[in-house]
Amino acid sequence: MRIGLIGLGRIGAFHADTFAGLDHVDELVVTDPVAVSVEAVTARTGKARAVADPAAVLADGVDGVVIAAATNAHAELIRAAVDAGIPTFCEKPVAGTIAESLAVEAAVAGSDVPVQIGYPRRFDPAFVAARAAVRSGALGRITTVRSTTLDPAPPPAAYLAVSGGIFRDCSVHDFDAVRWVTGQEVVEVHAVGSVDPDAAPEMYADNGDFSSVSALLTLSDGTIGVVSDTRTNGAGYDVRLEVHGVRDAVAAGLDEGLPLRSTQPGISWPGGPAHGFFMDRLAQAFRVELGVFTQVAAGEVDNPCTVADAIGTAWTAEAATLSAAQRRPVTIAEVRAAAGA
Repeated sequence: MRIGLIGLGRIGAFHADTFAGLDHVDELVVTDPVAVSVEAVTARTGKARAVADPAAVLADGVDGVVIAAATNAHAELIRAAVDAGIPTFCEKPVAGTIAESLAVEAAVAGSDVPVQIGYPRRFDPAFVAARAAVRSGALGRITTVRSTTLDPAPPPAAYLAVSGGIFRDCSVHDFDAVRWVTGQEVVEVHAVGSVDPDAAPEMYADNGDFSSVSALLTLSDGTIGVVSDTRTNGAGYDVRLEVHGVRDAVAAGLDEGLPLRSTQPGISWPGGPAHGFFMDRLAQAFRVELGVFTQVAAGEVDNPCTVADAIGTAWTAEAATLSAAQRRPVTIAEVRAAAGA
């Protein structure tokens, strides 16, 4: 199988390494405007061949294409790949704005070309097991689900300028996990945010963003969702999910790399070292996710995360962004109505 890869930044280069480790992927056809990034990937993987631009990737006869370019390029590249009849994997989000995302959904609705959106926690073994526990009924009625993402350090200012804000670029993974694990939809969001005064606060002010946020979610069956995120967790990279039911409770992410210390005397767990970033904490999830995409491209399995799935999560990010800005609860119905959806 031959896979095209558009964009070789942090996540694109990581995906190149992952694909290079899949035996059934024979060649990667890659492109990026930064020559040094292309040179590094082609030299390191042994499977990558560089071409001039995205159009050249799509014209190269690849069996599937992965879009890891900047968010503002997603919509155009998805359309181009689908128009070329090439199964597509695109990192979240679908597009830079909800309006663009809805336009992409409309554009691909009549096509049988699959477009898979990247939400790796759906493929993390612990998250998969948590979902299975909920779906089996073993936990009983779910009362609360908690999802956490704590990044070890802030991203560069250039990233914040195009990310759309922490709810859209970070919390969205938690929102998706809550929806996917519980099988419920979010109906209302009450979100708050703050800025760390010691971590380049002007960078957040310039982009109308926060360094730490929390969101209280009301789900369609009455379950309470609690999401907590920060960009400044010096202890390491922390991704966890807890599901509390009336009969039992489970947690994903409680491993030896959890960057959290117990203050209980005599307790030495977790033993560490702490996870440094998503590349180690979610490495297995990414391998499974991209492996599944190759099966989607080959027509062997159904698409596990469609454009419609991703937009379902994006509504929560939109509501959270508005809620934090206006300091009030916001319903999903309100943001859908405002977008004409």
